[in-house]
Amino acid sequence: MNDRVRPAQPRVGVVGLGAMGLGMARSLRNAGFDVGVHDLRPSVVADFARDGGTAYASAGDLAAAVDVLVGVVVNAAQVESVLFGADGAAERMRPGAVYVMCSTVDPGWSTALEGRLAEKGVLYLDAPISGGAAKAAVGELTMMTSGSAAAYAVADPVLEAMSATVYRLGESAGLGSKVKIVNQLLAGVHIAAAAEAMALGIRAGVPAEALYEVITHSAGNSWMFENRMAHVLAGDYTPLSAVDIFVKDLGLVLDSARPEKFPLPLAATAHQMFLQASASGLGAEDDSAVIKIFPGIDLPKPVED
Repeated sequence: MNDRVRPAQPRVGVVGLGAMGLGMARSLRNAGFDVGVHDLRPSVVADFARDGGTAYASAGDLAAAVDVLVGVVVNAAQVESVLFGADGAAERMRPGAVYVMCSTVDPGWSTALEGRLAEKGVLYLDAPISGGAAKAAVGELTMMTSGSAAAYAVADPVLEAMSATVYRLGESAGLGSKVKIVNQLLAGVHIAAAAEAMALGIRAGVPAEALYEVITHSAGNSWMFENRMAHVLAGDYTPLSAVDIFVKDLGLVLDSARPEKFPLPLAATAHQMFLQASASGLGAEDDSAVIKIFPGIDLPKPVED
């Protein structure tokens, strides 16, 4: 097929089948796409393909077969591996294909990546995501995107299938990642503040369930308090978003402000809280486990079956 001729529905692949990527791949499959997938865990790939879809042994093999490749990996280092590592995707994507980058990364790095891919004839969308695993699973993510009109022209049906809202923030890469950095500043600070508030209430002798009920119906509530402190009440720290994610993301927030000499006192304090939790061995637990850094509190225990 001529590279300039596109099917009405682009062929799509997803690299990275973690909590977010797996939900996104399922949303695309539910929307009628024939979804190709790759992950470093063959069993996860096989499980997805068993219910419909195509498994690929490498990112390069997947990239060669699709018009839109959606990358849902953790950080810039993993994006580098997907695109430019052994059997990397960048060398095998067809001219005019689009790489949709959903990771939280340094905005300057994302801007540079657009140029690197352009040298290979590959289009790029800077497209960080928000909404969590639950929204990913039902195709209701928020996507903060920026990129060329040509990239959107190819990738639009894919973006729409994965999201409730696609924000188009500019015609070149970087703006999507800048907005995601601001979002992560707020998310990290809100989780840290929610944990501090819950810990104070418990230490003061307020039953955790009663505190949660009152705060979630009062002006002090936030989405993060309501969502994350429910994990604390359940005593369930199974990671939906891990402590170490916010060690990384708040680190990116601080790094992005440093060249501007812009003060971020709340982000810096929240970052230290997540660092303390990680240093205490909690890095792989749910980010609500940041509450465990507070001394002298008796946290709710998991409910026994």
